[in-house]
This record gives sequence, structure tokens and C-alpha cells, in this order.
Amino acid sequence: MTDARPPFPPFDLDSALAKVQAAEDAWNSRDPHQVALAYTEDSAWRNRDVFVTGREEIIEFLTAKWARELDYALRKSLWDFHDNRIAVRFQYECRNAEGQWFRSYGNELWEFADNGLMRRREASINDLPIKEADRRYFGPRPHSERGPGHDIPLF
Repeated sequence: MTDARPPFPPFDLDSALAKVQAAEDAWNSRDPHQVALAYTEDSAWRNRDVFVTGREEIIEFLTAKWARELDYALRKSLWDFHDNRIAVRFQYECRNAEGQWFRSYGNELWEFADNGLMRRREASINDLPIKEADRRYFGPRPHSERGPGHDIPLF
């Protein structure tokens, strides 16, 4: 376990893009313990109407999330950055136990400690039921779809 997670703030375009891709990759692992290591020990989250503080609560939250959001696949896109903050927009798709697929649209505001760990995350998310035939995302983003020119569509 490490207490540092490069790249470190203040962010430039390349380091902000790298941080966003690293977050997307971690969340697509669906491993709550791995994901939690990117956050400070006392990280504070707002996720929809849920407030979470600290790595243990992050692990509990993500464990429950991925138990009900099956076949979860996420895409994140850099919106803006400044100093130690990054704003992203994202979409993810998942299905529930009954087989209904959803696409969730949202925005996140991130604030980082000097060691590159995220100390604050605020997420606003809206869910849209979709047909399985309308899915866009089938697992983690392939390397051929990373970098400039591969932004996520608005709708």
C-alpha cells in the first residue's frame, strides 16, 4: 500500500487526463479495495444522496454498489481542471438482477491532497433505463479508444 498516487497536483492537461483514465480503469476493475486506495484515509464523498467518509465506508459503499449494479462498465471524460481539482463527466452502464439495463449520466468534482490521493468527491448522477440493444459499453475502454478524439457522447 502506498500513501502517494501520481500524478500529483497541480495538474496540467496531461496529468489531469492521466488521473481521469486511472480512475476509470480502477472503477472498471470493480474491486472496492483497489479503488479505495486512491482516496485519502478520511476522504469525504457525496454520491447522489449518500455521504461517505473514509476508506472503510468507501469499500462498503462500492461493495454494495457492484453487488446490485451488475456488468458495470464506465467511461469518464475530463471536463476541466485547476490546481488540485478536476471536474469530470461520466457515463456507465449496468443491469440489475432482473435484467433491466441502465445508463447513468453524471458529473464529479474531485479535490486532491498533495500526495495525489483524492480527499473529496462529489457526484451527481441520473439513471436512464435502456434496452440491452442500446448498450454502448462492454467492459473497460480498449486502448484503441483512449486519448484525444474519444470523448463520451452526450446522449
